[in-house]
Amino acid sequence: MAEFLLKEGHTVSVLNTYSDIAKKNLSSIKDHINVIWGSVTDNETVEKSVRGQDVVFHLASRINVDESLQDPLAFFYANVLGTYNVLETIRKNNNRLILTSTCEVYGDGHALNPGTSLAEDAEMRPNSPYASSKAAADRIAYSYFKSFDIDLTIIRPFNIYGERQKSALFGALIPIIVAKAMRGEDLTIFGDGSAERDYCHVNDLIQAYNIVLNNKDLKGKVVNIASGHSVSVKDIVEYIAKKFNTNIVNKPARPGEVKRFPADISFAKSLGFSPKVSIWEGIDRYIEWAKKEETR
Repeated sequence: MAEFLLKEGHTVSVLNTYSDIAKKNLSSIKDHINVIWGSVTDNETVEKSVRGQDVVFHLASRINVDESLQDPLAFFYANVLGTYNVLETIRKNNNRLILTSTCEVYGDGHALNPGTSLAEDAEMRPNSPYASSKAAADRIAYSYFKSFDIDLTIIRPFNIYGERQKSALFGALIPIIVAKAMRGEDLTIFGDGSAERDYCHVNDLIQAYNIVLNNKDLKGKVVNIASGHSVSVKDIVEYIAKKFNTNIVNKPARPGEVKRFPADISFAKSLGFSPKVSIWEGIDRYIEWAKKEETR
C-alpha cells in the first residue's frame, strides 16, 4: 500500500508495530516515508500519527482466528480499543478514514440459499473472538459516522493473500502451506477441506483501496472486496502439493471455522473495481517470490 501510494505521488506516513520483518518490508521505501514505530493501542502514538494527515487507512489489527481462540482479550484490546483510539483522533482532527474490516464479520455463509452471496447489508454473525472483535470495531466506526459525521468508508476484504504475507506461527493458509511444501513437509487439511473461501490477491485489494481513495461519494458506505470466485481449501492444498510433490494429511476441523464466504462484489464493481489476478496465478506468484526470498 505504501509503495503504491508513493508511486501515485502521495506523502506517506506509516504507524506500525516494530518487528524485524516489518523493518525489512519497509526497507526499500524507508527513506521516502515517515515511519512511526508503535501501536494503535497507545492513544498518544495514534494522535501523533494522524495529526495533519488528509486520509487515514486503518489496517492495524490482530488477524488470526486460531490465535484469537487462545487469547481473546488481546484481540479485543487491539481491534476494539485500538479502533476506538483511531476514531477519537479522527473525530478531533477531522481526517477522512478508510477502515479495514473483514468478511469474517458475516459469519458462516453455509446457510445461504444456493446462488446467493454475502452483500454488504448481510447480517453479522461472527464465529470467533477475532471475528467478533472486528464486528465490534466495524459497528463502532459506523456509530461515529452516525453520531459525529466523520468521513468514514468501511472496506470488508475477503481472504487476502500475496507476497510478504506471514508464513510462521498464526500465519495465513497459502504462505503456511507453501513454506511447508518448500521444506518437504506433509501438508495439512483440517476437516474434509470442503470449506470455501474467496481469495483476493493483494494487488487487487490495492486497486480497490485506490478506487475508494479517489471516490469522494463513499461517506458512510461499506464495500466488499473479493475476487468474486470461491475455491475450496482442499483444491488449494492439492494444487500446492502437486507443485512440490508433497503429501497431504487430514486433521480434525478447528473450532470457529467458517464453511463458506461467497462474496457479493457488485457494489465494488459499480465503482470500477475489476479483480485481475486469479487464485492460481496468485499462488504461482507467491511461490516464485518465496523461492527468491529463500535464496537471499
